[in-house]
Amino acid sequence: MTNRKKTKADAINDAEQMFSPDAYVTWGDADINDKRKALTEASKGLDEFGLIDKTTAGLGSRFRDFSNLDGPTSGRPGLTRSDYDFFRADEAVPSHIKAIFNRADLIYNKVGLVKNVIDLMGDFASQGIRLVHPNKRIERFYRKWFEKIKGEERSERFLNNLYRIGNVVINRQTAKISLKVADNLYKTIAGPDLIVNKEDNINIDKREIPWKYTFIDPTCVDVIGGSLSSFVSDKRYAISIPGSLRKIINNPKNDAEKSIIDKLPPTIIEAAKTKKPYLLDIDKTLVFHYKKDDWKTWAYPMIYSIMDDINVIEKLKLADLAALDGAISNIRIFKLGSLEHKIAPTAAAASKLSNILQNNVGGGTMDLVWGPDIELIESKTAVHQFLGEGKYTPHLNSVYAGLGIPPTLTGTFGAAGTTNNFISLKTLTQRLQYGRKILTIFWKKEIEIVQKAMNFRYPAKIEFDRMDLSNEEAEKALLIQLADRNIISDELLQRVFGFDPDTEKTRLNRENKERNSERMVQKAGPFIDANFENSMKKMAMQLGLATPSQVGLELEPKKKGEMNSVEVKTAFTPQPKTPSTQFEDAQIPGQPGQGRPKNSKDSQKRKTREFSPQTGASVSLWASSAQDSINEILNPTLLSFYNKKNMRSLSNLEYNEAEIIKTKVLLNIKPFSNISEDLVLSAFSLIDSTDNLSKYNQYKKFTNSINREIGRDLTADEIKITKAYFYGMVYYQ
Repeated sequence: MTNRKKTKADAINDAEQMFSPDAYVTWGDADINDKRKALTEASKGLDEFGLIDKTTAGLGSRFRDFSNLDGPTSGRPGLTRSDYDFFRADEAVPSHIKAIFNRADLIYNKVGLVKNVIDLMGDFASQGIRLVHPNKRIERFYRKWFEKIKGEERSERFLNNLYRIGNVVINRQTAKISLKVADNLYKTIAGPDLIVNKEDNINIDKREIPWKYTFIDPTCVDVIGGSLSSFVSDKRYAISIPGSLRKIINNPKNDAEKSIIDKLPPTIIEAAKTKKPYLLDIDKTLVFHYKKDDWKTWAYPMIYSIMDDINVIEKLKLADLAALDGAISNIRIFKLGSLEHKIAPTAAAASKLSNILQNNVGGGTMDLVWGPDIELIESKTAVHQFLGEGKYTPHLNSVYAGLGIPPTLTGTFGAAGTTNNFISLKTLTQRLQYGRKILTIFWKKEIEIVQKAMNFRYPAKIEFDRMDLSNEEAEKALLIQLADRNIISDELLQRVFGFDPDTEKTRLNRENKERNSERMVQKAGPFIDANFENSMKKMAMQLGLATPSQVGLELEPKKKGEMNSVEVKTAFTPQPKTPSTQFEDAQIPGQPGQGRPKNSKDSQKRKTREFSPQTGASVSLWASSAQDSINEILNPTLLSFYNKKNMRSLSNLEYNEAEIIKTKVLLNIKPFSNISEDLVLSAFSLIDSTDNLSKYNQYKKFTNSINREIGRDLTADEIKITKAYFYGMVYYQ
């Protein structure tokens, strides 16, 4: 039989049986020694006081003590950021640029808020990127090439790396295409047969175009010369091959790794063996930065400014997790004895209560039988008040502000004030526009390479969908109105709505052919009359050009006494008199026989009738000659203003403007005036008067009516005659 080790409870029971100690001791007021003995006896139970089944954990961290620096003087220096980071190295913001790149990439992949915002900015800034060219055949080539190199996806990755790490390193790989492939790129579908050019040649060979773009991690790229590279135009970059990759290159484990290594350039294999950096081809390595200063080797990522706020948010999340564990924890304190009543517990009483509490399994109400000298104090936790979103608000606002997202777009954490929201929205738009500008610089260079390789006359241009964070429906309605006024093309309108213009053109032509052949129902709408034939019949009936039977209308016989509107109008309209009736009804003054005798001659010679023109012909003739005088005075001034040698060199717009000025001057001069330079200048100063503008508007209506009647525009000589005639009508009346 083995001896079992006694527990703490067994030892207390044995002690109670052997000694039967008292639970409490007391003391009197007068004897100080009696009080000292009582407290000494009570101190023996200190080991029993404390938590029941408690667990402890050491921090294991170092502390720096700044006390007693100089004799009795103690110093307490302030806690700086470096002191804080010293004890929390994992939370410290890195200072080395490559470590900053790694931390920014880690935050992007780990923090959903940052990842969503960066992805949104990359998708939004690259939305609708496309290549356009005035020649449709060359445009098809460019667009097919852009599709082959995955231009839209590469553009999104370009902007994502630019906003995430702040630096974009691209390796360009070219392909020499055959004539068959080049011809297929002009068509709708391109063939896959390619001859990839593996030689490094800085010159652009014929039909050698960019074919693949690979993004390189900036953390593995070093700038040759460091800060000194700022003084040279062509910077050199090198890749530091990591140790894990060097191990694979030097010692491949299987056939798959060997086949990959055999395809690597010899320079990379040599760099892995010698542990030297691999120099990148200066002609095929493209590097772009996000707002980099000249004296810096690399640009700092946009995420760098919000790393502290990201750390705080992550710590708040950990604090919430820790708080959840103790959200329902309570502390109960059992007080034995009472110093007020001079009652102190002994070790026996403390051990007894401890034994009772340890044997309680919990899970309900505990009944405890004890004397009047015990008190229970229960403490409730208020940790649930810590679990709230209010503590996240300022840090989330800082993160949004650092990323350039305005509070109006977040929906939850907004700042009051229309001005602040407008500025924040403008900041986001400008940040997206800056990314587009960097992306455009990259693609322009690549497009020029394609232009030179294919011997095109003009390069393609880059277009994006318009960035507008306002009402999209109102914007599209405005574009429709601009297309109706022929300010923008229908092709642009179709692209805005997401339709392919070439496909829509083919569909429209096919539908028009089917409607013309009456195989498709005619289109109806406010601008298209689907019942054109019936409308023409109705108009002919109204004008009296056709009878009801001619338009296929069968009328029933009228009832007796019924009249249509034409018959009613005829019945109540007086009939015009005939010439004979008018002669009979004419009243001849005087009495019969009082007139001149029949066949008698004049007794005195009649006065000769003088002819006086009543049509304003003299005014019109003067206006015709006045136009020549006005032209001699104003033409030199107008030619000097337009910087032209003669009137023939004026454009249509400039010629029309000059004619308007001279017409207004003529209408502002009184008839038969002496045409001089002073008179013309005084008339020119009043050409915008209300009276003169009214005359000119009447003149425009007069000429427009003549143009419609003759079915063409007036010539210069006809305009001169018409202007003189109109001037005569105005001033003669």
